[in-house]
Amino acid sequence: MAKLIDREALVGELNKKFGDCAEVFEDNTNQSIKVKPEKLVEVMKELKENPNYELNWIKNLNAVDYPENFTMVYHLDSLTYHHKLTVKVEVEKTNPQVPSITSLWKAADVMEREAYDLMGMVFTGHPNLKRILLADDFVGHPLRKDFQLA
Repeated sequence: MAKLIDREALVGELNKKFGDCAEVFEDNTNQSIKVKPEKLVEVMKELKENPNYELNWIKNLNAVDYPENFTMVYHLDSLTYHHKLTVKVEVEKTNPQVPSITSLWKAADVMEREAYDLMGMVFTGHPNLKRILLADDFVGHPLRKDFQLA
């Protein structure tokens, strides 16, 4: 069974190291934090490489379409300590961009391309951001709530 991370302490350490970048995100899992988009890569690198956390496996990433914004959701696990953490990043709908984390996890390549293809999320710095599931001439992003079938 996965152990829970002390989110309050973690957020305190992240904010101390990177400035005001993170906060506890209250949800039904008690394992989520919210990070500012411009600090995502720094925070994710810290979570992966800091020997106190070693959240070294990205299990999944996805985008969620809420009425007020998109939210990128990253599910991280530690293969060393058997704890997990969900990192959430709120993104404006008018310009849905977050930095790519492919430099930290190669597996993020395919996951980011899927979120790009189906939700229209742009991952700045991604080495090969192009459609992965839909045809290149497909118009729109079918998992967005505003997507209309022709």
